[in-house]
Amino acid sequence: MGSIRVERALVDGLGVVYRRAGSGSPLVLVHGAAEDGRGWTPQLESLSDEFTVVAWDEPGAGGSDDVPDGFALADYADCLAGLIDQAVGRPAHVVGLSWGSTVALELYRRHPDRVASLVLTGGYAGWKGSLPPEEVAARVEGVRRMLDAEPGAFDPTMPGLFAAGPPPEHVPLIEAMAGDVRPRSMGHALAVMAEADLTDVLPTVAVPVLLLWGELDARSPVRVARQLERAIPGARLVLIPGCGHVTNLERPAEFDAAVRDFCHGVDGLGSADGAR
Repeated sequence: MGSIRVERALVDGLGVVYRRAGSGSPLVLVHGAAEDGRGWTPQLESLSDEFTVVAWDEPGAGGSDDVPDGFALADYADCLAGLIDQAVGRPAHVVGLSWGSTVALELYRRHPDRVASLVLTGGYAGWKGSLPPEEVAARVEGVRRMLDAEPGAFDPTMPGLFAAGPPPEHVPLIEAMAGDVRPRSMGHALAVMAEADLTDVLPTVAVPVLLLWGELDARSPVRVARQLERAIPGARLVLIPGCGHVTNLERPAEFDAAVRDFCHGVDGLGSADGAR
């Protein structure tokens, strides 16, 4: 296991901060909305024993530069591709959580040569691509109310992220990320998410795909995972019992084991213990 290093890259004129640990096959982690790369701390610590683990702060999050005006989903994906080129220099296993899964799918659409495999967890083919119109409208209104809150009342956390509340050991981490959220950038990302429909990308995916879902996910219900499973050729769905939306923090041991075994299979290494 390697120590976590915070590094900075310049991608198309944007400063992008990322965390890096370990060595081996590259594993790139793409966080959800109202998060940054710190949200992957358990994975940076545990999976770096055999992977080069890279977790970015997307533009507008964490230590990265503010999101520019007019920044589109394609721009997030292009920026991620540029970071992969600089940080690892070869195709990577790409793991996307929630909004990060939509960025990962757009990355595959625009830069399939950067992607060795995809892990989508609590994901969407965009809100428009995965949710009923009335649900999208309700979420957009909820985001508007959040962003219009009085100073000091802004709370970037979404309801239903955890099946049984946030794990106590991760509360300081979650609070630290929430305290650093930039409302404008978060609102911009969620507006892009609301309009995104990547259903046309799903049948074109020609790399191995793991759909890793919390069985009790209230943000992206299992029915969304089933939609993706039907649409993506050869996709494999794994459900984590008793788990909600933020699988990597709520059940890190199960999450990490599933990702590890999946990547072993893609890399031709077999399972870690020879039994699973």
